[in-house]
Amino acid sequence: MTTESEYDQLLRLSEKVGSDPALVQAAGGNTSIIIDDTLWIKASGTWLMNARRADIMVPVTLPLLLDALAKDDPAAERAQAFVDQQRNPGGLRPSIETTVHAVLPQMVVVHVHCVQTIAVAVRTDAEAELAKRLQGFNWAYVPYVRPGLPLCRAIASAINDDTDVVILGNHGLVVAADTVAEAEDLLQRVCASISETSGAATSEAAISKTASSVAPRQSTPFDQQQLLQRADNSEYRLPALERSHLSALDPVSLNYAGGGSLYPDHVIFLGDGAAVAREGETATEVCARLQQPDKPVPMLILFPGLGALIHQSADDAKEAMAQCLADVTVLIEPQAQLHYLNEEQTYELLNWDAEQYGQSLNRQS
Repeated sequence: MTTESEYDQLLRLSEKVGSDPALVQAAGGNTSIIIDDTLWIKASGTWLMNARRADIMVPVTLPLLLDALAKDDPAAERAQAFVDQQRNPGGLRPSIETTVHAVLPQMVVVHVHCVQTIAVAVRTDAEAELAKRLQGFNWAYVPYVRPGLPLCRAIASAINDDTDVVILGNHGLVVAADTVAEAEDLLQRVCASISETSGAATSEAAISKTASSVAPRQSTPFDQQQLLQRADNSEYRLPALERSHLSALDPVSLNYAGGGSLYPDHVIFLGDGAAVAREGETATEVCARLQQPDKPVPMLILFPGLGALIHQSADDAKEAMAQCLADVTVLIEPQAQLHYLNEEQTYELLNWDAEQYGQSLNRQS
């Protein structure tokens, strides 16, 4: 198989996983492939689902980046200084997680925000629980650290030469292989094992189980009439994606969703945590109660037993993340103890220049 066909296969796999909200939401996740001395990696703020319709891959000169990492050069954080600009006509920035891909020795790396994985990786007993589900895999667990260079360092310390699966606490899943086909097969098998799927994985059916089909708890339908009354001519509206209501309709999910921020993309796109309305409150009253100086109004408000409202400014990425919150929380087992991002971790995400750039590019897209 030629390197050119491998690159094309990576684009196909990128489009496939990027089109599955159980694996990737909005501009989240990233893929890469090494061809000669070049690490081709998804650009910051672009969507994997557009891999075969738009220019989303950036060429990074790998030896230069690895040398910078070895020297603790701060330029490695953004990796922009190591882009081959002659082959980057759109002037795109490499993913904020380029160093994560660079530190793994395999040719192909796929990083997804699999909702099944996150539902386990947010638990305080995540590593022990994963050990039950990932028997037979060469895997490592990395407790939460900020994406980018800190995560790169943590992964480098956790893996060995045989590691090809990395579970990121409060974050997601990374698989690595020497061909795209092997990476896809590994992704399928890991997702199936974490989902506790029985039987052999098939190429189409088992790359993931769609989040809508795996919710372990039943809930009542959302109440559109009541939600519109709670919107009360404010700046809030019904979410475009109906599954976004689930985190408000199931009491267990609501408890998890209202407890704080569970993973980075929630903070980046929806802000710190999710607002939960008190009985009888309208959206305006919720905002007035939670109002703080220099803080934006909630992007998402959960109304217990009724459903959710989202701010009218929400774009497709924020809509996707509202649905992701529901998809993750309905999968977390009752009575699980969760690890939430703390105030310092939330602050560094909200004030991170690399993510602010990614959001601006996402809006342009």
